[in-house]
Amino acid sequence: MAINHADQLSFVFGLLGIIVSFLVYLAPLPTFYRIYKKKSTEGFDSLPYSVALFSATLTFYYAFLKTSAFMLIIINSIGFAIESIYLFIYMIYAPGRARIYTAKLLFFFNLGLLGLIVLCTSLIRESSLRLTAVGWICAIFSVCVYAAPLSVMKLVIKTKSVEFMPLSLSFFLTICATMWFVYGLLIKDFFIAAPNILGFIFGTAQMILYIIYKHSNKQVLPESMETTMETFNQMEDSTINGVDQPSESNV
Repeated sequence: MAINHADQLSFVFGLLGIIVSFLVYLAPLPTFYRIYKKKSTEGFDSLPYSVALFSATLTFYYAFLKTSAFMLIIINSIGFAIESIYLFIYMIYAPGRARIYTAKLLFFFNLGLLGLIVLCTSLIRESSLRLTAVGWICAIFSVCVYAAPLSVMKLVIKTKSVEFMPLSLSFFLTICATMWFVYGLLIKDFFIAAPNILGFIFGTAQMILYIIYKHSNKQVLPESMETTMETFNQMEDSTINGVDQPSESNV
């Protein structure tokens, strides 16, 4: 009975994680509608979307090796499709240099680095060790991506402005991290649960900063800094999937 109850709970939290993650994946839609309307990428960086695509693909590989992680397969398949569409639109309207830069990112992350990971881990004959190796790679990558909001938080404290740290995004990313953390605990998967602890901590810290500085006088940032902060927000979104808990910134 306890096992069935745990299975039911993991299904519920996994499903909630998928729903919230899907909503966060849709966060960059206003940005890409703006790109479409103006027929220009306006200095937006493609790095967050390239990272998000790599994150979704890497986590899908982990889920594939795990064999029973259909929740992770579902959300990362969705993430792969959405991020691919974003990058396709970006490539259409990006100027020549940005297009070449994006192509290099895609080659580096999704062909070079991912291919190297798949090749090296495929040499590990024991399936459990191979799964553990890929899980550690996912966890380390997640920690690196989670470091991105620190720059945003530092700027909020410095400028006393929450203009580029929207409460809604911080809230949904925190909820997302919570869902996947509980899901990881229920299925006893350290590589899913552990990285999302950081997601919860950083998300909560951002909401606390928002409450502290929401009534402060906003300090206007230079246009170049505005674009930089949009990039950080997009990067934060690339930590929304199960192991790599998202970009306008995963599960």
